[in-house]
Amino acid sequence: MADEGGPVARPALDHLTILYTDRAASERHYGALLPLVGFAKTKPGIWTDGRGFWLQFLPADPGAAPYERRGAGLNHWGFSMPSAQAVHALRESLMAAGIEVPTIQDLDGAVALFLPDPDGLRAEFTWYPEGVAVVG
Repeated sequence: MADEGGPVARPALDHLTILYTDRAASERHYGALLPLVGFAKTKPGIWTDGRGFWLQFLPADPGAAPYERRGAGLNHWGFSMPSAQAVHALRESLMAAGIEVPTIQDLDGAVALFLPDPDGLRAEFTWYPEGVAVVG
Protein backbone atom coordinates (compact mmCIF):
# COMPACT_ATOMS: atom_id res chain seq x y z
CA MET A 1 0.00 0.00 0.00
CA ALA A 2 1.42 3.40 -0.99
CA ASP A 3 1.84 6.21 1.55
CA GLU A 4 0.43 9.58 0.43
CA GLY A 5 0.85 8.64 -3.23
CA GLY A 6 4.48 7.56 -2.75
CA PRO A 7 6.06 4.30 -3.84
CA VAL A 8 5.10 1.03 -2.18
CA ALA A 9 8.74 0.29 -1.44
CA ARG A 10 12.11 1.71 -2.36
CA PRO A 11 13.73 -1.02 -4.48
CA ALA A 12 17.47 -1.48 -4.76
CA LEU A 13 19.13 -2.69 -7.94
CA ASP A 14 20.51 -6.11 -7.00
CA HIS A 15 21.53 -7.86 -10.23
CA LEU A 16 22.10 -7.62 -13.94
CA THR A 17 21.79 -10.61 -16.27
CA ILE A 18 23.96 -10.57 -19.38
CA LEU A 19 23.36 -13.06 -22.19
CA TYR A 20 26.27 -14.13 -24.38
CA THR A 21 26.63 -15.80 -27.77
CA ASP A 22 30.12 -17.22 -27.11
CA ARG A 23 30.71 -18.56 -23.59
CA ALA A 24 34.51 -18.77 -23.90
CA ALA A 25 34.82 -15.22 -25.25
CA SER A 26 32.50 -13.86 -22.56
CA GLU A 27 34.36 -15.68 -19.78
CA ARG A 28 37.71 -14.41 -21.06
CA HIS A 29 36.46 -10.81 -21.30
CA TYR A 30 34.64 -10.65 -17.97
CA GLY A 31 37.20 -12.87 -16.24
CA ALA A 32 39.84 -10.24 -17.03
CA LEU A 33 37.63 -7.20 -16.35
CA LEU A 34 35.55 -7.95 -13.28
CA PRO A 35 38.33 -8.70 -10.75
CA LEU A 36 39.96 -5.39 -11.74
CA VAL A 37 36.83 -3.48 -10.67
CA GLY A 38 36.12 -5.31 -7.42
CA PHE A 39 33.93 -8.26 -8.41
CA ALA A 40 34.50 -11.84 -7.24
CA LYS A 41 33.32 -14.99 -8.98
CA THR A 42 31.20 -17.14 -6.66
CA LYS A 43 30.43 -19.93 -9.14
CA PRO A 44 30.36 -20.35 -12.92
CA GLY A 45 28.51 -17.42 -14.47
CA ILE A 46 27.89 -15.63 -11.14
CA TRP A 47 29.88 -12.62 -9.87
CA THR A 48 29.30 -10.20 -6.97
CA ASP A 49 30.68 -6.90 -5.77
CA GLY A 50 30.25 -8.12 -2.17
CA ARG A 51 27.83 -5.28 -1.43
CA GLY A 52 24.62 -6.89 -2.65
CA PHE A 53 25.00 -6.48 -6.41
CA TRP A 54 25.25 -9.58 -8.59
CA LEU A 55 26.06 -10.28 -12.25
CA GLN A 56 24.68 -13.38 -13.92
CA PHE A 57 25.90 -14.62 -17.31
CA LEU A 58 23.77 -17.00 -19.38
CA PRO A 59 23.73 -18.18 -23.01
CA ALA A 60 21.54 -16.25 -25.45
CA ASP A 61 19.02 -18.15 -27.52
CA PRO A 62 20.57 -19.38 -30.76
CA GLY A 63 19.79 -16.98 -33.59
CA ALA A 64 18.87 -14.09 -31.28
CA ALA A 65 19.98 -10.68 -32.57
CA PRO A 66 23.21 -9.31 -31.07
CA TYR A 67 23.50 -6.00 -29.27
CA GLU A 68 22.90 -2.94 -31.45
CA ARG A 69 24.39 0.46 -30.55
CA ARG A 70 21.12 2.40 -30.80
CA GLY A 71 18.69 -0.49 -30.45
CA ALA A 72 16.01 -0.60 -27.77
CA GLY A 73 17.02 -2.16 -24.47
CA LEU A 74 20.06 -1.79 -22.26
CA ASN A 75 22.52 0.59 -23.93
CA HIS A 76 25.39 0.37 -21.44
CA TRP A 77 26.03 0.03 -17.73
CA GLY A 78 28.16 2.53 -15.88
CA PHE A 79 30.65 2.49 -13.02
CA SER A 80 32.14 5.54 -11.34
CA MET A 81 35.89 5.44 -10.85
CA PRO A 82 37.79 7.09 -7.98
CA SER A 83 40.16 9.06 -10.22
CA ALA A 84 41.14 9.74 -13.82
CA GLN A 85 44.30 7.73 -13.15
CA ALA A 86 42.14 4.73 -12.16
CA VAL A 87 40.42 4.84 -15.56
CA HIS A 88 43.79 4.87 -17.33
CA ALA A 89 45.14 2.09 -15.08
CA LEU A 90 42.09 -0.08 -15.83
CA ARG A 91 42.65 0.39 -19.56
CA GLU A 92 46.33 -0.53 -19.25
CA SER A 93 45.54 -3.63 -17.17
CA LEU A 94 42.95 -4.83 -19.68
CA MET A 95 45.34 -4.28 -22.57
CA ALA A 96 48.01 -6.26 -20.68
CA ALA A 97 45.44 -9.07 -20.33
CA GLY A 98 44.99 -9.12 -24.11
CA ILE A 99 41.58 -7.41 -24.17
CA GLU A 100 41.00 -5.03 -27.10
CA VAL A 101 40.28 -1.68 -25.45
CA PRO A 102 39.11 1.55 -27.12
CA THR A 103 40.64 4.92 -26.39
CA ILE A 104 39.60 6.91 -23.35
CA GLN A 105 37.14 9.74 -23.99
CA ASP A 106 36.93 13.23 -22.51
CA LEU A 107 33.26 13.98 -21.77
CA ASP A 108 33.30 17.67 -20.81
CA GLY A 109 35.95 17.01 -18.17
CA ALA A 110 34.88 13.51 -17.21
CA VAL A 111 37.32 10.75 -18.16
CA ALA A 112 35.48 7.75 -19.66
CA LEU A 113 36.27 4.31 -21.00
CA PHE A 114 33.42 2.58 -22.87
CA LEU A 115 34.41 -1.09 -23.06
CA PRO A 116 32.37 -3.38 -25.33
CA ASP A 117 32.08 -7.05 -24.43
CA PRO A 118 32.33 -9.74 -27.14
CA ASP A 119 28.64 -9.22 -28.02
CA GLY A 120 28.91 -5.41 -28.11
CA LEU A 121 27.32 -4.55 -24.72
CA ARG A 122 29.35 -1.71 -23.29
CA ALA A 123 30.43 -1.08 -19.71
CA GLU A 124 31.33 2.53 -18.94
CA PHE A 125 34.08 3.33 -16.42
CA THR A 126 34.15 7.06 -15.71
CA TRP A 127 35.74 9.51 -13.29
CA TYR A 128 33.64 12.63 -12.78
CA PRO A 129 35.32 15.81 -11.55
CA GLU A 130 33.45 17.93 -9.04
CA GLY A 131 30.53 19.71 -10.68
CA VAL A 132 30.16 17.22 -13.57
CA ALA A 133 26.89 15.26 -13.42
CA VAL A 134 26.87 11.46 -13.74
CA VAL A 135 23.99 11.56 -16.23
CA GLY A 136 22.18 14.25 -18.15
